[in-house]
Amino acid sequence: MNLKEPFVITISREIGSGGHTVGRILADKLKTFYFDKFLIESLEKKFNLSASGIEKLKGEKKNWLADFIKFLSPLPSAQTMGVDPRYTQEFRTGVTTDDIFKAETEILKELANEGSCVIAGRSGFYVFKDHPNHLNVLIIAPEENRIRRVMKKQGLTEESAKALVKDIDQARENYIQRYTGTSRYEARNYDVVLNADGHTEEQLAGIILSYIQDCPR
Repeated sequence: MNLKEPFVITISREIGSGGHTVGRILADKLKTFYFDKFLIESLEKKFNLSASGIEKLKGEKKNWLADFIKFLSPLPSAQTMGVDPRYTQEFRTGVTTDDIFKAETEILKELANEGSCVIAGRSGFYVFKDHPNHLNVLIIAPEENRIRRVMKKQGLTEESAKALVKDIDQARENYIQRYTGTSRYEARNYDVVLNADGHTEEQLAGIILSYIQDCPR
């Protein structure tokens, strides 16, 4: 991947692996935009976007993200969007409709067209598989580590956290299989696969950055 050209880095991760934080740190180090589930869903709500609505805007040649992008900092926050931070809850198991998936795909592609970015989740490895300058990363971690992290983050008992991890794992795998026709654990979907065990989020971001710098395309 060439950092001198517009690039896209996608971060796929297991719940409780710290991958979301790794993505933020990496975007900060690269001084670029960071997009996650919260921001994409906020865009959908803020602009009332649907797949058909986006196609209509594109047909009218309206750059519907231009004004929004201008006000984004490299690390968007809940306050940036003017949305209650409680919407940042990432452990939901709701089913995404086909129309929403199509809308999110269009949003992600338009965001990437605006410049380099780091994207967490949202089937990014699939959406940008044909991007000329991309890097796909998967971050995993031992189940016991993930359960402890979820317990701490969500204030749950071990039993509840274990059940949540299991539910989210299955929900995400079902989602990926439904919309991409592959498994999120298929290593061939990624350029880099990291086990978070024994590493801080800062260290993991550093490993990814070192890989990029040492293995330019």
